Amino acid sequence: MSLFNIFTVAGSAMTAQNQRLNVVASNLANADSAASSNGQPYKAKQVVFMSTSPLGDNGISNGTHGVRVSGVIEDQSPMKMVYEPSHPMANPEGFVTMPNVNVVEEMVDMISASRSYQNNVDMMNTAKTLLLKTLTIGQ
Repeated sequence: MSLFNIFTVAGSAMTAQNQRLNVVASNLANADSAASSNGQPYKAKQVVFMSTSPLGDNGISNGTHGVRVSGVIEDQSPMKMVYEPSHPMANPEGFVTMPNVNVVEEMVDMISASRSYQNNVDMMNTAKTLLLKTLTIGQ
């Protein structure tokens, strides 16, 4: 296993966390929207990660694992029903169907994703520093 594989692993994690942050941003932006672009209430989305094992040049696994987003799924939790009889989208009983976005959970998810991203940046910087120091040993 090459020392340079750390950049592949950290890079794949940074890409996955970036997509996770984009999904969280979309959820937060639509938390109070009564309707999405298709006219239906917005459904919160969640990112699903999966482990990867890239193959080397010879088609044999080199043992390096990374992470990638295998999909973005809709949250199946029930939608919020808010009593607002004067709202134009209210049903006959006066309830408006609102998104199933939990703002507190989304904020926690955002903090977790941004910290994971920053940890991978730090790991790449540390590896770069170690490699540069290794190059100076022979001088």
